[in-house]
Amino acid sequence: MPVVSSAVDENSGRLTRELNFVDRALLDIFYEIEMPEGLRLELIEGEMVVTGPAEGDHEDILDTLVWQIHRCSGTRMSWSGAKGLILPDGEGPPNHVIPDGVLAPRELRPFRGAGPWMHPDEVTMVVEVISSGQKEDRKRRRRCYAKAELPHFLVIDQPKRRAVLFSNPDGEWGEYKESMRVAFGSCLKLPEPFGFALDTAEFE
Repeated sequence: MPVVSSAVDENSGRLTRELNFVDRALLDIFYEIEMPEGLRLELIEGEMVVTGPAEGDHEDILDTLVWQIHRCSGTRMSWSGAKGLILPDGEGPPNHVIPDGVLAPRELRPFRGAGPWMHPDEVTMVVEVISSGQKEDRKRRRRCYAKAELPHFLVIDQPKRRAVLFSNPDGEWGEYKESMRVAFGSCLKLPEPFGFALDTAEFE
């Protein structure tokens, strides 16, 4: 299969690497699609994924999480609930994922000057709030984050009423080597640079 070069776009932060013709075409189509307001388009493991507006409970959990982090974290953190991340895949076009939450140390000003899609070099943790029927989507996102070696991935699972923190990513295998699970109502210890116990009772 012919190979074409993917150019660097300094403004959008598009990834630089060689892509075959099909992957290049898929990535170009992805960038060209204009989504209606309120819809979110991602490219995950070679598949375009469209997500609609979130339910109120979903947003309430995120609001509670952000409030606790800003109040309790040992390090001041910047938060974005709509930041596109470019993550290496290794086999196909780079993943383009918009987590429910992206956290990085405030002193780094991680989002300042960034385009719609950015590389996650300064990201400390990504967050996903899981609703019913998202099992496979959750697994794919976890692989994406682990391959990109994002240090921590926090899952707040509404159907199972639990919170899970994945850590110590293995980029080669696309998996996290460590995880901590607690049921809603218990505290989940967040490591440095957060350094506090997340009260999941507030997610009930």
